[in-house]
Amino acid sequence: MAIKPLHGIRVLDLTNVLAGPFACHQLAHMGADVIKVEARGTGDLARQLGADTELNKANMGVSFLAQNPGKRSVTLNLKHAKGKEVFRRLVRTADVVMENFRPGVMDRLGVGHAELMKENPRLVYCAISGFGQDGPLRDLPAYDQIIQGMSGIMSVTGAPENAPYRVGYPVADTIGGITAAFAVAAALADHQRTEGVFIDVSMLEAAMATMGWAVSNHLIAGRDPMPLGNDNVTASPSGTFRTGDGLLNIAANKQEQFEAVCQVLGHADWAQDPRFVDRHSRLQHRDALRQLMEQAMGAKSASDWWRLLNEAGVPAGPVYSVPQALEHPQVQQRGMIATFKNAPGVGRDIRVVRTGFKLNGQPPSVDTPPPMLGQHSDEILAELDYSAEEIDALKADKAV
Repeated sequence: MAIKPLHGIRVLDLTNVLAGPFACHQLAHMGADVIKVEARGTGDLARQLGADTELNKANMGVSFLAQNPGKRSVTLNLKHAKGKEVFRRLVRTADVVMENFRPGVMDRLGVGHAELMKENPRLVYCAISGFGQDGPLRDLPAYDQIIQGMSGIMSVTGAPENAPYRVGYPVADTIGGITAAFAVAAALADHQRTEGVFIDVSMLEAAMATMGWAVSNHLIAGRDPMPLGNDNVTASPSGTFRTGDGLLNIAANKQEQFEAVCQVLGHADWAQDPRFVDRHSRLQHRDALRQLMEQAMGAKSASDWWRLLNEAGVPAGPVYSVPQALEHPQVQQRGMIATFKNAPGVGRDIRVVRTGFKLNGQPPSVDTPPPMLGQHSDEILAELDYSAEEIDALKADKAV
C-alpha cells in the first residue's frame, strides 16, 4: 500500500507557472489535498503555455499538465468581497497556503499573511518570490531567466568561448519549488508547533544555495569560478569525451579510477606520465589528456567504452536526448512516468513524470489527472457548506 505522509493535510495553491506549482506538485504526491485556487476565466498562466497550441487554446497547456496532477481546481475572484469571503472560509480548513505573487500583492487584496492568521492561527504560509520579502530588489519581477543570470548560474555554464549560458530548462524555478516544498514539509513535521509559520522563499537565494562548491571556491579559496563546458572543475579526466560513435561522460574522480581508465584504454603508461601523475597535474594538463584519450577512444563506440569502463569500476555513461532518457528501461521500470487515460479537457492519454524517489519501494503517485479550470468549484464550495442556491448566487455575482 502506498505511503501518503501528508494524508489529511490541505494545501491551498495560489501559484502560477512553475516554482509554486512544482512545489505543490511534490506535496500532492505526498498525499496532500491540494486545492488550486485560480482566477476566474484565465487560471494559471501555464494553462496557456507549451508546445501543443491546441491544448493552450483549451486552457490545458502542456506546461500546466506537467505540474498539476492530483490537484483540484476552484476559481475565485479575490478582488470581489464575496470571493474573499469564500477564500477566508477555505483558509479555515487549510494547513498551508502557498503563493508566488510579488511581495505585497496579497496584502493589497486584503488576504495577506496577517489577515489569514486571524482565520487560522496555525497556518503555514509560504510566499515564493524572485528576491524575497525584503531587501532592495523585493518589488522587482523575476522569472527563471533573470534568476539564472543574477545568481551566477549562467556565469559558470557553457564553455569559455560561449559563456555565460542559460541552463536548458528552468532550473531556478525548479530549485525554488523544491526548496518551498521542503520548507513546508519541515514546518508541518514540527509536532510541537503551536503557532503559524511564515516561509519566505527567495528564488535567488535558493538557487545560490545549490551552488555550494562554486560559491565556496570564491568565499573560502578566493578563486572565482569559471565556465569549463563539460569538464569537472575538481577532477580530470572527468567530462564528456568523443568516441568512435557517440559521446561518453566519464567521471574518473579518484586516482584509482584514472589508473583504471589508463588500463581500459590500453595506455597504462599514462599513469606514470609527469603531466598526469596526480590530480593537480591532470587538472593542469587536462587538454592534453583529453586529446590522448579521444584518440584511443576512436576505436570503439560510446556503448562499448561504457561497458568496459563500468566493468573496471569507472563511473561512465552515455549522453542521451530527453526521449532516449525517458525510454530507457531504468526509468521505465522504476515507475517514473505516470499515465492518465483520456484526461479531461485533453481528450487523450497524457504521460507526466512523478517524483524522483520511492517510499518503501513504491513511487509516490496521485490518483487524478490535472484539473480543468474550475473543475471542482462546486464540489469544494459544497464542502464549505455553501448551498446550491448560494453557489449559483456566487457565480452570478462573478465571485467564483
